[in-house]
Amino acid sequence: MLFPLPLAPTIATNWPAGIVRVIPFRISTRRAPFCIHFFASLTSITRQPPARSYTIFVDVRRSLIVSLAALLLAFPLHASSQPQLVCYGDSITAGYGLDPGQSYADALQQILIHRGYHYQVVNQGTSGATTKDAVAGLPALLRMHPAVVIVEFGGNDGLRGLPLDQPRRNLDQVLTTLQQAHIKTLLAGITLPPNYGPDYIRAFDQVFRDLAAAHRTAFVPMIYKNLINVPGTIQADGIHPTAKGSILIANTIFPALAPLLHR
Repeated sequence: MLFPLPLAPTIATNWPAGIVRVIPFRISTRRAPFCIHFFASLTSITRQPPARSYTIFVDVRRSLIVSLAALLLAFPLHASSQPQLVCYGDSITAGYGLDPGQSYADALQQILIHRGYHYQVVNQGTSGATTKDAVAGLPALLRMHPAVVIVEFGGNDGLRGLPLDQPRRNLDQVLTTLQQAHIKTLLAGITLPPNYGPDYIRAFDQVFRDLAAAHRTAFVPMIYKNLINVPGTIQADGIHPTAKGSILIANTIFPALAPLLHR
């Protein structure tokens, strides 16, 4: 009878069982290391495969992510902690025809930063808006809880040739509402092109002066006063400021604005 070949080398032995199979193996007596998970939902100690000696494993990547998230959250919290200065107006405020970052509100933000004032300037300008729109937007404006508001409306009322009692009444309501909410206010005046006639222009300009006096508010009678006859400050439409003009407007407003601010 033929027996199958052995599966491994064999050696003779006196053991009564006869031939034995020798299968080499290694017994390891080293204990498995453990890992302390600091970022698990419950701190725990678990056995790890016997790949390394005793090790306290800290997930550095997760720690860095947590730290980075905390830093990112700190920035909006810092910005929201600053009082808001809202530029509330029409297309002059909105920066009509300009690239983002070129409105007078943007220039004003830079002035405040360089002079050490910690305010967040918010541009609430709307192209084509009239003083009637200014009244309609008051609820949304008040929900912002601004510390200071620059009111720049009336130009579109004048360009449409509206009866001047309308912008006078609307601006009066805007200023009254802001003052009742204890919001510091600056009224920014504007004028009209010469073709509207001297009488209408004179009466239009007087609306701003009367309202500023009645409300005892900070006042800039003519925000374009430093743009007149200065090349490169007015766009081709003859109405809206260029980026250069916006910087001049911000510098014109700042002296009257500064007493309303605190460092």
